[in-house]
Amino acid sequence: MTKLLTVFGATGQQGGSLIDYVLKNPELSNLYHLRGITRDASKASATSLKERGVQVIQADLSDSQSLVSAVADSYAVFGVTNYWDKGSAAIEIAQGKAIADAALAASVTLLIWSSLPNVSRMTRGALTDVAHFDSKAEVEEYIRNLPILSSFFMAGWYMQNHISYMRPKLQDNGSVVLSQTWSPTALLPMIDITDTGKFVAPILLDPAKYSGKSFTCATFFYTPLELVGVWTKITGKKVTYAQVGADQARGNLTAEMQRKLKKSVGLIDDYSYFGPTGREDLKWTLDQLTDAPNTWESFVNANEPWFS
Repeated sequence: MTKLLTVFGATGQQGGSLIDYVLKNPELSNLYHLRGITRDASKASATSLKERGVQVIQADLSDSQSLVSAVADSYAVFGVTNYWDKGSAAIEIAQGKAIADAALAASVTLLIWSSLPNVSRMTRGALTDVAHFDSKAEVEEYIRNLPILSSFFMAGWYMQNHISYMRPKLQDNGSVVLSQTWSPTALLPMIDITDTGKFVAPILLDPAKYSGKSFTCATFFYTPLELVGVWTKITGKKVTYAQVGADQARGNLTAEMQRKLKKSVGLIDDYSYFGPTGREDLKWTLDQLTDAPNTWESFVNANEPWFS
């Protein structure tokens, strides 16, 4: 008899990718059947999940009562929140804790939380305004003190960011420029977020082994120069990198993202996103995987054409 895995953010990037992986993986699909949680069960992406055999339930992360029924009878829960949805650390913390409380109340065995490092602590107070990291870390700390098996999925920088709001810009002279605040040799841990299931699979297959463990989820630490080098190689169009000041516009960022990310300047250059043990932690994580994650080169190849 299969166990129920409930996935929050079922129509989003992390949750949707996890569901897709479980459905396609024979070992996991023999162990788990799926429930997807979404804010709008009527949208096309939710309907598509239903057609693939996923039970879809509509719930509001800000309505704790709806979460209790959402996770009922679950063996495992994958919890994820979106800071940028409301732009509030307090709201994200409350939502994350509500997921954890609902899982505990429903006697869920395993809770997998989509977390990030506590930047304020990691930088010893040098950076205290990276709210979209610290809020998830606060929820993680809360979960670690609950009587439940728990593991933590910590996603690196989405490769997908560079085909959406941080896309390189085609200039009037025909050149293509990627503009960011990081130095050209800064180390950025990149993940194709469609690989979410590859990183979560070991936890689902052996919850006790990985209880309390954090998975540092990326393929590799790339520099901006390496990113544009791969673009140039694959697209045949020269792509260059420009380091810009924190006040300058970058890609298609919203004003709120621009304001918040301005406060995180120094995180990548000075602390390397995951902190001083990031590369060691990434090596450990990759050693746990059965399926190798996609590289930046394979991602760029798969998402051509990039520039018009």
